Amino acid sequence: MTTTVLAYGAQSATTPLAPLTIERRTPGDLDVAIDILYCGVCHSDLHTARGEWAGTRFPSVPGHEIVGRVTAVGPLVTRFRAGDLVGVGCMVDSCQHCAPCAEGLEQYCDNGFTGTYNGPEQGTGANTFGGYSAQVVVRENFVLKITHAADSLAAVAPLLCAGITTYSPLRQWNAGPGKKVGIVGLGGLGHMGVKIAAAMGAHVVLFTTSDSKRDDAKRLGAHEVVVSKNAAEMAAHANSFDLIVNTVAAPHDLEAFLALLKLDGTMTLVGAPASPHPSPNVFSLIMKRRRLAGSLIGGIRETQEMLDFCAEHGIVSDIETIRMDEINEAYDRMLKSDVRYRFVIDMGTLQAAA
Repeated sequence: MTTTVLAYGAQSATTPLAPLTIERRTPGDLDVAIDILYCGVCHSDLHTARGEWAGTRFPSVPGHEIVGRVTAVGPLVTRFRAGDLVGVGCMVDSCQHCAPCAEGLEQYCDNGFTGTYNGPEQGTGANTFGGYSAQVVVRENFVLKITHAADSLAAVAPLLCAGITTYSPLRQWNAGPGKKVGIVGLGGLGHMGVKIAAAMGAHVVLFTTSDSKRDDAKRLGAHEVVVSKNAAEMAAHANSFDLIVNTVAAPHDLEAFLALLKLDGTMTLVGAPASPHPSPNVFSLIMKRRRLAGSLIGGIRETQEMLDFCAEHGIVSDIETIRMDEINEAYDRMLKSDVRYRFVIDMGTLQAAA
């Protein structure tokens, strides 16, 4: 059994997002039905809806930064009940039996996790539809508790992607007191990285190409700001970082940042450019036993940990709330970096946009 619900999506790579209807399954024994209140807007949404990443399945209904309220639960659900405030992030299922899944690392599922949108659904291979919609039905194991104050829910939504994408490598490489942590780029990911690393107690340095972002970076929690085009400013930090989290999603020279890592330091990439970065010189790695790594969101257990950490420290995303019918304009503005720092859709405007 299914229910028809209103959504906003793209019918092809060349058509703008527009109203459409989709089918949601009737909640099964272990399912949670959620009315969506807010949905954050990620660069992944844009790239998928415009067919810029291989494998887009149309129609495409993006959105994987979902905050909503539970309306119904299956008879075997134990962790949620109607009325609860909950979140859904980038995954809605995984195989649940491979080694990564057993360790709570569903994002690295050997058989591929099920994305909140653009499928494929476990078992059926069907396309999945995301949070630019009125409702969603998700397995209990992939639903997250929201404990932030009710008046901050819109700004909580980007934590489900931008928040966990930066929290996970900061936790993996032990950011905290006594550690010097660099964040490259001050966008949707970078501004969350600065906030979270500072709350963890690390000494945080923000790298930007724009001197105009100094004040904002300091406001967000950065202790120092370095303009990466300034050779003298960069040289002053040579061989000093324990960890650099690189959030930039455009090809650039990694060499300059690798030179800033101390012995056994790590730079982890979380930004995903459409074309490769220039390959770094191997001597930049071997002479100081440095590491160049990557990181992909976090598992459900770690995502819940991140949400609880952010609630405890009063951390939310800096957002601009938009109506559903403003999404195509928002995509164009994102390409120009014309947002500080994340768009969030008020899904209460969906009906009027139809």
